Amino acid sequence: MNSSARRGALLCALTAIATSVTPAAATAQANAPRPSAPRFAACPDSVPEPPAPDRVECARLSVPLDWERPSGPRIEIAVSRIRASGAPSERRGVLLVNPGGPGGSGLPYAVTKRAKLPESVRRSYDVIGFDPRGVGESAPVGCGAMGGLFDSPGADPVPAGPAQERALLGSLRSTADDCAAEAGDELPYVSTEQTARDMDAIRAALGEQRTNLLGVSYGTYLGAAYAALFPHRTGRMVLDSVVGPWDWYDFDVTQSRALLRQRDTFFTWTADHPDHFGLGGDARAVRAAYTRVREGLAAHPVEGFGPSEFDRAVYRALGRTERWAGLAEGLGDYLRDGGAEGLRPEDDFSAPDSRNYEAANRIVKCADGPGPAPGRILADIRATRRIDPQPVLTGMEASTCAYWHHRPAHRTLLGSPDAPPVLLVASAHDPVTPVEGARELGRKLPGSRLVTLENDYSHGVFASRGNPCVDDTVAAYLLDGEVPTTDMHCTGPGLPAAP
Repeated sequence: MNSSARRGALLCALTAIATSVTPAAATAQANAPRPSAPRFAACPDSVPEPPAPDRVECARLSVPLDWERPSGPRIEIAVSRIRASGAPSERRGVLLVNPGGPGGSGLPYAVTKRAKLPESVRRSYDVIGFDPRGVGESAPVGCGAMGGLFDSPGADPVPAGPAQERALLGSLRSTADDCAAEAGDELPYVSTEQTARDMDAIRAALGEQRTNLLGVSYGTYLGAAYAALFPHRTGRMVLDSVVGPWDWYDFDVTQSRALLRQRDTFFTWTADHPDHFGLGGDARAVRAAYTRVREGLAAHPVEGFGPSEFDRAVYRALGRTERWAGLAEGLGDYLRDGGAEGLRPEDDFSAPDSRNYEAANRIVKCADGPGPAPGRILADIRATRRIDPQPVLTGMEASTCAYWHHRPAHRTLLGSPDAPPVLLVASAHDPVTPVEGARELGRKLPGSRLVTLENDYSHGVFASRGNPCVDDTVAAYLLDGEVPTTDMHCTGPGLPAAP
């Protein structure tokens, strides 16, 4: 934050309410006297300016590190706000937004996501962004070297044989040790449940009776946790690209299998355009080209770009179909001239914000529930390799929890029959948050409805894919609070056209 913003951003001490881990205690917290409103001022440099005449402003809220010990240490949560642009009679309240993760920064998301929202929503809601605890401007956490995660090139993340399997488990143990050493006493409290309580503190500080939320990806898990803790404070909630209500490790395994299906689709799509990409005229030929690239980078990394970096780039590309052409072209470039520039993502994985993201991701996942046994990790990798010998395991972050230094007392509670119906949104072939997770979470939120974008293969749907059926349905729900009478199926765009 620049110096003028630091001087201008005043602290707002929130009333601290002693709570237990039960929903009843959370309701008592929600009914506490309303604290004084925060004073908004200039934002950190990381928050972009919205188009005129909109204006973004930021504040910081003081909350307990541990909501069960309100008189103990405190941390600050950074909050951003863009006010509704419509007349006062149009206003529906505040709409908290979360971009996902765990580990995603929400402070600038108020600006970037609001710009994509339907005008009726922008006119009706103050859009509220926030950095979840442990992230960005909200008491950021770190895990140091994370067992060599940021080494360049990194070790091959797909073990083949006993020696590599032992090395993988060793790196997971080292990551857990590094997180414990750097995060220290904060390790148990950078969790989804504690963040949900922070959300209720934001609601109270803004003087609102209900929390309305647009949560994407991990933001859906956070929203479901809020609904479990504060069902009677839950307002209109849109959960887009839904994380299934499972233990984090089980979710990671489900995702890894979905990525294999998506990659097969990518191979077929690439083969349908042989003249452009030059990787072969059928899926088998494209797979062979892909394998040659990965094996080549494993044997001879190019300027720090090896198999770990390659898998990370593939993981990123498979989640959004608009990135497929770039991936296919990058494969072709490598096979022609041995260069890896076309495969490198634009973002710097070793940058401070990326390091914070990776640390917060694992700390939150391991704080939310029990981790797997080391033997299960190896068994699942072997089972996945039997499906496909060269899987993409980049999203298996919860494997670290096998060696975590803090054992959570309970699993994060998700959903509540006492919460009002919410609107779930999913892409039919999203590999990052497979659609079965949305169906499962819907069972924990009775009366909720699922809007599925059929024939779509990307992560993130509402105000992202440009689909009028989805966007109009969600906007109508946010404006009037009524979910559709049945689940809905919208027609998606299909696979990308020829480049």
